[in-house]
Amino acid sequence: MRSTSALRVVHEPGDQVDLETAERAAREFLQALGVSLESESLRDTPARMARAYAELFTPRPFDLTTFPNDEGYDELVLARGIPVRSVCEHHLLPVVGVAHVGYLPGERILGLSKLARVVEHFARRPQVQERLTKQVADWLCDHLQPKGVGVVIEAEHSCMTLRGVLAVGSNTVTSTLLGSLRADARSRQEFFALTGVHG
Repeated sequence: MRSTSALRVVHEPGDQVDLETAERAAREFLQALGVSLESESLRDTPARMARAYAELFTPRPFDLTTFPNDEGYDELVLARGIPVRSVCEHHLLPVVGVAHVGYLPGERILGLSKLARVVEHFARRPQVQERLTKQVADWLCDHLQPKGVGVVIEAEHSCMTLRGVLAVGSNTVTSTLLGSLRADARSRQEFFALTGVHG
């Protein structure tokens, strides 16, 4: 029977949600922008806004489950197309896309669903895509200690498509490579080829 190791991941200490204050602020915000809340369909919008943003900004706890790499597997492990849902910290508008996360195992391998959990963990807060990409890679490197980590995120930013430049259909691509995926050209090329992103 193979042993497992699990690290409990929770959101940062001190992060408190005050829905009552958030609802009051949402009501004042909408009214300040000239939005009437008198109709039946809009009356509860401030409360719905508060709950929606609380959900978007609150990471769900999870166990980072790892297993011994008994077989000595030393090829790339890659999860493609992990959904990314975050909020741009400059305008608080949605950022939606996909992440491709891979690693070259060391002494331990990771439960595959945890790659998606780590992405979600860091996406659930106001973010910039560059930071999000690096946070996922750094966190996996620190906690899994693999030989290499690669993260690519492709996302559409509503702050570019719904306002301002109105660049509908544009995507932003960011990447972070660590360890041998950064140092070794062949490993780097394999990672980008498998993600479908030209490196």
